[in-house]
Amino acid sequence: MKTIEVGGMHCGNCSNSVTKALDAVPGLSNVTVDLTKGLASFEGDAPEDAIKAAIEKIGFVPGALQ
Repeated sequence: MKTIEVGGMHCGNCSNSVTKALDAVPGLSNVTVDLTKGLASFEGDAPEDAIKAAIEKIGFVPGALQ
């Protein structure tokens, strides 16, 4: 599993939005978001810029991909 920091999440709706956005990125699967840690985890090999763009598009701040 890979993870990426997601800044700006404050509630369950935020984490649901991030989950939906990352689920829509081709090549990603098994997306889970931990609101309290501010992390999204996933499997797959989508380009990092596509992952970050999906997060930015819905108004959140992507951090480092781990």
